[in-house]
Amino acid sequence: MSRTPAETRPGVVSVVLVNYRGAEDTITCLRAFADVEWPQDRLELVVVDNDSGDGSAERIREAVPHATVVESGSNLGFAGGCNLGVEHATGQWVAFLNNDARPGPRWIAAAVEALEADRTVGAVASKVLDWEGRLVDYVDGSLTWYGAGYKREAEKPDSPEYDVPKDVLFGTGAAMFVPAALYREVGGFDERFFMFYEDVDLGWRLNLLGYRVRYVPGSVAYHKHHVTMKKFGNFREAYLLERNALLSMYKNLDDESLAKALPAAMALAVRRSIARAGVDATALDLQRSPGGDDVGTIEVPKMALTGVFGIDYLVEQLPGLAESRRELQAARRRSDRELFPLFRHAIEPAYAIEGYNSAHDALVEAFGIAEHFVSRHRVLVVTGEPLLERMAGPAIRAWEIARALAPEHEVRLLSTAGAKVTSDEFQVVHAHGRALREQTDWADVIVFQGFLLEGAPWLKDSAKILVADVYDPIHLEQLEQARDLGEEGRAHSVRETTRVLNEQLRRADYVLCASDKQRDFWLGQLAGQGRVNPVVYDEDESLDSLIGVVPFGISDEAPVQRRHAIKGTVPGIGPDDKVIIWGGGVYNWFDPLTLVRAVDRLKDRRPDVRLYFLGLKHPNPGVPEMRIAWELRRLSDELGLTGRHVFFNEGWVPYAERADYLLDADLGVSTHFHHVETAFSFRTRILDYLWASLPIVATAGDTFGGLVAERGLGAAVPPEDVDALEQALETYLYDADAVAAARSAVRTMAEDYRWSRVLGPLVEFCRFPRRAADLQYDLDEPDSAARPFERPRGVRSDLRLVRDYFAAGGVREVYNRASGRVTRVLGISQKA
Repeated sequence: MSRTPAETRPGVVSVVLVNYRGAEDTITCLRAFADVEWPQDRLELVVVDNDSGDGSAERIREAVPHATVVESGSNLGFAGGCNLGVEHATGQWVAFLNNDARPGPRWIAAAVEALEADRTVGAVASKVLDWEGRLVDYVDGSLTWYGAGYKREAEKPDSPEYDVPKDVLFGTGAAMFVPAALYREVGGFDERFFMFYEDVDLGWRLNLLGYRVRYVPGSVAYHKHHVTMKKFGNFREAYLLERNALLSMYKNLDDESLAKALPAAMALAVRRSIARAGVDATALDLQRSPGGDDVGTIEVPKMALTGVFGIDYLVEQLPGLAESRRELQAARRRSDRELFPLFRHAIEPAYAIEGYNSAHDALVEAFGIAEHFVSRHRVLVVTGEPLLERMAGPAIRAWEIARALAPEHEVRLLSTAGAKVTSDEFQVVHAHGRALREQTDWADVIVFQGFLLEGAPWLKDSAKILVADVYDPIHLEQLEQARDLGEEGRAHSVRETTRVLNEQLRRADYVLCASDKQRDFWLGQLAGQGRVNPVVYDEDESLDSLIGVVPFGISDEAPVQRRHAIKGTVPGIGPDDKVIIWGGGVYNWFDPLTLVRAVDRLKDRRPDVRLYFLGLKHPNPGVPEMRIAWELRRLSDELGLTGRHVFFNEGWVPYAERADYLLDADLGVSTHFHHVETAFSFRTRILDYLWASLPIVATAGDTFGGLVAERGLGAAVPPEDVDALEQALETYLYDADAVAAARSAVRTMAEDYRWSRVLGPLVEFCRFPRRAADLQYDLDEPDSAARPFERPRGVRSDLRLVRDYFAAGGVREVYNRASGRVTRVLGISQKA
């Protein structure tokens, strides 16, 4: 990049097309912008003619006079042509579109919306379909360990699963957007690539510099694909792919990754080109091919030289490449380990050729490639709660953990108590007893709650990475929950839960808790188990590598009410009544009795006040009914409030329907007694109040009680103080100014508790799972390794493909795809 325009026009998109002897395609593409939903005064069309020599430039000028046509003077390739186009562009954003493509109506608008919404986005990758809009050209990019970019979904029928925005390693140069200033700052496309993989290199570069490449499915383009290269032999394309893969590796991999991968990649490039050409590589071997010494030449196809010539080009470019690498690595903001998930499946030979795949596998093993290029771990998330439509807090937390980890890993969510729900994002399984062994053997990392180590004792001495989620201090809960078991039963329950937790803390490679206050508590218990020791301390004096704060969270999506579940629906509650919601179960450590007494007083002045208990019966049949729930019902009945001012949902609300209830409420409440469980608990029901933007009235003394007062979320009242509670309820139900201020504060604080934010420490740990420093000498090292992409096999998968292809293009499409599959299996004709 050598020239910056004198003026940049805000709000303008400059679309750059490169033409080489394809005037008809280019004119068709340019004319399609008449149907694009974007103001014409904010659109600039720039065409670079790459020295076509066939009158293309004149034809394009005549057909589309409002386009700027730049004549390059020589064939600069796609990379150089695009850069020359950007030098003549004046827009705030530059867009690249192949001349054999056409834009969809919202191709520009959807991309610009994404760029304006988030300044960390450094490029937008458009969704690209075939010319008819039926089959996929690009919906995500993958990268192999040897630098080859590929599109795993190419030629599959389009599907709603490809309509989800996400971060990707690179977009396709056939249709993408970059802020013009950023494009120039990072040097644009690398012209040493000429064509092919310059888009891989640019996206990879942006990612390691700390920017995000965002796939935006609303930005759609349609592409004929590789029309230009049909003018040349396939060995030309193979040569460009071989050399450019090596260039992108050399520039972008860090020192450790490059040292592992580059020697193996060069060896594989030679084997690949020889195998594709069918050349006998033993021709010079004295033992296997003796004789013929009087002939000094061997005739080989050009394809056989593509890998060798590609390596030679790398060597030729090394002086300049080395300088580019030094500058880029010095500016790096994201490590290779952070970027490997965007590679998706790095262990991918890509060709089905006899003698090539075995060489690929041998090199992967010899150089430790699979152990280094781990882009996706196998993560097992385990809960002891049933996974049903109606889920309690621990099951909800496990579900959200699985959702957060699924984009980067292979995830299974396992319940030892039963599962009747499924997810499109991860696998849901139920196992207990011996069946647990198969599940735990599958995993690299196991994130668990509850009593897993009791049911799977083999994990204690295994090489698995274990993450103990102790956000719920269950031994403190047992002090109250087990009160109804008698003196001996209570003592046994507390003793056993304490033992179980101590075993988890002794074995865990990483521990999760729910608050800073809990962290202090668990550090004390960890110290008691000998885990706060010099080895752990010397690795990380903060001890953050041992224990992380991961609170309960709230959905990233705003709640949507599909029906009124309380107001005007529950008999006795009108559409205009003021509803106080108790957003969870009723357990012995809670104090609903003081709340009922406060409502009994308030009703005399405010007859429209209603108190609704969201759930009395826990969805897990293993949780016993508690004494306090019985006392609550009795008190409400005695005061004559049941069915008039106090209402009970006898069951449990389905997780997906909770918004219907929460958005019918005017105030969220949580009251409890003063005891040790309170001090270290994390009231997950209050998270639902944050999600629904409800003012909150809570008892002081726990984590959220302090936050309610400090952040102005509502009122924190002393334990068992009926007067203070009554006053707080009235204020945050009827004082419009107080309610508005509290709702505003709640909305602000809610952003800190989005699942995507609070799960950050766990997401980061799972990217780089590691053995705890003090356990590394007692346990084997984890055996995580990258695995080849497992394509669906079998009759069911084939039938699904036949159905999709028939829907996309009828019988002819099914025939074409079946023929192509036979060709690929036999290795008749292969393309990168």
